[in-house]
Amino acid sequence: MAQIDQLKREFLEHVEIEKGNSLKTVRNYEYYLTRFFEFGKISDSGDITDDKIREFRLFLNRQSGVKVKGQQSATMKKNTQNYHLIALRVFLKYLMKRGITSLAPDRIELAKVKQRSLDIITPTELKRLLDAPDLNTPIGLRDKAILELFFSTGLRLSELCSLNNDLDLSQDDFSVRGKGEKVRVVFISDEAKKAIREYLKSRKDMDEPMFVQASRNKKAGTGNSANGGRLTQRSIERIVKHYAIKAGISKKVTPHGLRHSFATDLLSNGADIRSVQMMLGHANIATTQIYTHVTDAQLRDVHKKFHSKGK
Repeated sequence: MAQIDQLKREFLEHVEIEKGNSLKTVRNYEYYLTRFFEFGKISDSGDITDDKIREFRLFLNRQSGVKVKGQQSATMKKNTQNYHLIALRVFLKYLMKRGITSLAPDRIELAKVKQRSLDIITPTELKRLLDAPDLNTPIGLRDKAILELFFSTGLRLSELCSLNNDLDLSQDDFSVRGKGEKVRVVFISDEAKKAIREYLKSRKDMDEPMFVQASRNKKAGTGNSANGGRLTQRSIERIVKHYAIKAGISKKVTPHGLRHSFATDLLSNGADIRSVQMMLGHANIATTQIYTHVTDAQLRDVHKKFHSKGK
């Protein structure tokens, strides 16, 4: 039997180098595995048993959840519990592939979670959101470009934040580096290109980031801050929330919600799920399939209209 610390180290190196997972994913795997090994007093691959897994699941289920707005949730969320179990299952698959004796990966079942409901904004609400920024101000021009770019490309928040102002706007697409350092092509609409051009024309700084803080746009050629005045992810979340409220949208609107709207819009207009998966940069098509149930209402209408016709 192999020593668990050495196996964990080799596994983490494997998922970083061979699998190409991001450093954040690698750190999460390390945290979840270490938590289980310490709880179960695991020193060897053979120490991982059904009983140890069951005890660990009970332990997780009885943990308090995280604080949200000062309120402590009663128990750890099922999704969070599953993150621990997924990390362990991936680790056991790695051991099995290497021929190292341990518990079979399929012995670990994930906790059942409620199907995630997507708070998708309607086309009318989307138009109000995109029209909300004041185009007579530099901030409004910036924020209009952010909103148009989110809906046009389906970019993740982190991907949009990392953009620089050297995009070739003569093209209809550009490459972006996403999760796991994987590069994919995203497509940009004429509306988004126009909004970006107007915003960049209003800029008075020489900073590299595509989207900069308002204070950076007041002085020409400053360019001397540690991050070049780049907008943070939290700042962009606040910007999206601000315009949702201004547009009179009662739903919770987030950058990720705009990504949902991008995917739903494509599927609703006939795009196939494989193409949407590629545009979103999902490694697993099962992740993309969550968006398909959003269009079920349309399918029900079609069924009702045509299925019993003539009867």
